[in-house]
Amino acid sequence: MTSLDVLSKEGTKVNSVELNEEIFGIEPNQHVLFEAVNLQRASLRRGTHAVKNRSAVRGGGRKPYKQKGTGNARQGTIRAPHYTGGGVVFGPTPRSYSYKMPRKMRRLAIRSALSAKVNEEVLSVVEDFTIEAPKTKDFLAILENLDADKKVLLVLGNEDANIELSSRNLQGVTVLTPEQLNVLDILSANRVIFTEGAITKAEEVLL
Repeated sequence: MTSLDVLSKEGTKVNSVELNEEIFGIEPNQHVLFEAVNLQRASLRRGTHAVKNRSAVRGGGRKPYKQKGTGNARQGTIRAPHYTGGGVVFGPTPRSYSYKMPRKMRRLAIRSALSAKVNEEVLSVVEDFTIEAPKTKDFLAILENLDADKKVLLVLGNEDANIELSSRNLQGVTVLTPEQLNVLDILSANRVIFTEGAITKAEEVLL
């Protein structure tokens, strides 16, 4: 069993916790991680790209010259694709890039990402992460005590309005609950901090 120190908000050790090997101690599956990251990045694409085809381009209602007798190839419109200003052939149209992965693969990807962070020794457990009122200064003070100053993922047992309001203007800080855990946020973070309650809940959600 993997054991981690439980820290207080001041950064001192107060306890220790045993992590579930099936979630935090597996061999990371690199292929599944790759597929999960691709899926999330594809889902983030807006897909609003569009071009005008020959029916949407303005103009070209009149035949440019008569059918016969000019020596040129017959033409029906100056908005055909081979003319300057003509419609685009086979151009992009608005669409969704999102697709799905099997549920077992999604969970394996999250467990692999968490296990990778444990292996890198950048996953920490804090006894409690609460503040009395929404105040970014207090939130930053706790992160400083935990030596987490760059790209932090904070996982809370339950949603906390004070924490969310205190962190939402901070670049590089993401606050989630165990139900919201995803591979991209985990791998993007330089530090992953779980509360004790979040560890217990994550083991219930991901098993």
